[in-house]
Amino acid sequence: MTFKDDELYRDITGFAHDTPTWVQHTAEVGTEAGILVFGALFAVAWWRSRRDGPHGFAIAVLAPLATAVAYVCSELLKSGFTQERPCRAVAEAVPSLAACPPTGDWSFPSNHATIAGASAVTLALVRRAVIWLTAPLALLMAFSRVFVGVHYPHDVAAGLLLGAVVAATAVLLGRRPATRLAEAMRASSAPAVRWLTGPGPAVAPTATYVTSHRRR
Repeated sequence: MTFKDDELYRDITGFAHDTPTWVQHTAEVGTEAGILVFGALFAVAWWRSRRDGPHGFAIAVLAPLATAVAYVCSELLKSGFTQERPCRAVAEAVPSLAACPPTGDWSFPSNHATIAGASAVTLALVRRAVIWLTAPLALLMAFSRVFVGVHYPHDVAAGLLLGAVVAATAVLLGRRPATRLAEAMRASSAPAVRWLTGPGPAVAPTATYVTSHRRR
């Protein structure tokens, strides 16, 4: 399967070669570092959700799992489309800044963009306000894959959409059973399990006092 955005690919990669060396190096590192940043954000989301209700905790735990599901879907699509990388297939294009992946490591859709789209959406489901951080990060990470020359623009556009849709669907389908599991784990007598899930929301002392007073 082929798409007609060779000219856009040549324009972006040509622009990349005209940028300062430090920009090129930053893009090469950033295209991989973005995954680590999202991983750190997942860890922060889990840690903060330990003091949320079971529903909020369940979504925080589902977020990285749903992202992994989106990644698997991306890999399955790659094996179906078997589209060659643009760094080999596009005529008259400048050399890619990053090493061109070997034949068999297909181009469509972009795994990095899929992970970025899935991470951005699922983290926003955990804390809506973080979309202002995760969305630009996902777009930048996806664009960097074209910038360094290893993906077509349509690869990253499809990856972002695929990741967002698959991961959001996975979270929505899994939130009820995950919430019930979180409730059961918080009731466990095992200290390690209770630490993993956290204590849940703190009970306000005033509310406890009022309840106790009424019983008297």
